[in-house]
Amino acid sequence: MRHALALAERAEREDDEIPVGAVLVSAEGEVLGEGWNRNITERDPTAHAEIVAMRQAGQRVGNHRLLGATLYVTLEPCAMCAMAMVHARVARVVYGATDPKTGAAGSVFDLLADPRHNHRVEVLGGVLGEEAGMRLTAYFRRKRGKAV
Repeated sequence: MRHALALAERAEREDDEIPVGAVLVSAEGEVLGEGWNRNITERDPTAHAEIVAMRQAGQRVGNHRLLGATLYVTLEPCAMCAMAMVHARVARVVYGATDPKTGAAGSVFDLLADPRHNHRVEVLGGVLGEEAGMRLTAYFRRKRGKAV
């Protein structure tokens, strides 16, 4: 999760993107893919940190299935990212801050554990969540011209 937080910091520092970072790790502990939010920079609504990391991992392993992998992400996944994880057969997601507006890993929706899917993703939330949440809050306060 520390690596994902460092990627989130790069998102903000290098690209002025919302500071969300993600790292996808194999069952053996090898980093398969990583990324940060790039949807503004790339003018791509799907370029969330999780999607960037999964795309990189898919290219690296030569497969659209990411079996046994764990995705570490600093913010609870949205519905788009959650369903991409289901389709990729990601084994587990570990996230930092919860997203009370669009969270799809238990906060607003619970797409990853929905029994109607043929694959369910194990979820662990709140890992370094306070740190991740404070980074997001500070980013939006700066953007809105409020004191940090």
